[in-house]
Amino acid sequence: MSRGGRLSEPAGTDFERVGGEAGLRVLLRDFLSRVRGDVMIGYLFQAVDWERLLELELEFARQHLGGEGPYSGRPLHAAHAPHRILGGHFDRRLRLLEQTLEDHGVPSDVIQRWSAHTRSLRSQITKDEDAACND
Repeated sequence: MSRGGRLSEPAGTDFERVGGEAGLRVLLRDFLSRVRGDVMIGYLFQAVDWERLLELELEFARQHLGGEGPYSGRPLHAAHAPHRILGGHFDRRLRLLEQTLEDHGVPSDVIQRWSAHTRSLRSQITKDEDAACND
């Protein structure tokens, strides 16, 4: 606790709090494994180069989590436009991400910010805004 009885903010960026580059790589490798094997969305990724996707996911997440380094991928809307991604697909991927982060013990405030960031990108990924995926 800090002076005045208020809780102190956790030290470090969200990137540091997930374990930096090494920790983030472990999280994302597990996450992408879950995506690949998921009955609801795995088929969408059949032709994907998984190592390239891992590197792009790592670069992208590193940036929004407060780490350093460029994102070398195409803009999200351009990368996803050729694919028919429904709102339920988007929601399922987000749920798999949240489950992965929870399973790896990522602090809840980091999960909340990561989820909010992902939701803010929805219109760049899918035009199917109203569909939902219910667990």
